[in-house]
Amino acid sequence: MIQTKRVYAKASKEDGFRILVDRLWPRGLAKEKAHVDLWMKEIAPSDELRRWFHHEDQDWPEFVKRYEIELNGKKELISELKKLAKEHGVVTLLYGSKDEKQNQSLVLAKLLKGKK
Repeated sequence: MIQTKRVYAKASKEDGFRILVDRLWPRGLAKEKAHVDLWMKEIAPSDELRRWFHHEDQDWPEFVKRYEIELNGKKELISELKKLAKEHGVVTLLYGSKDEKQNQSLVLAKLLKGKK
C-alpha cells in the first residue's frame, strides 16, 4: 500500500516505511522528530520545476505533466520504491508542502499505483 502524508504530521505505526520525497529538508523539523526511514531527494521534482511551481502560476495540470516527464527518466528510483512497498507492505511518501491536494507525493503515489 502506498499512501501520502505531510512530514509535519505526527508519525504513526500505520505509516509503515516512511520516505521523504522532497528535495529540501523540511524547515524547522529536527531529523529525530521526522521519523524518516529514507530520504529520497533524487525522486523529487527538479529545482527548476519546484521553483516554477511555488513561485509562478500554480498550474497543477502543467506541474503534473512536467513532473511525470521527469519521473520517466528515473525508472531505477521508481523500481526501488516499488520494491520497498513490496518489502514493507505499507510505504508512506512524506512531503513538506502545506497543500495536501497539490504536491509531488500525490503524483508519485499515483504513478506507483499504476494510475495516470
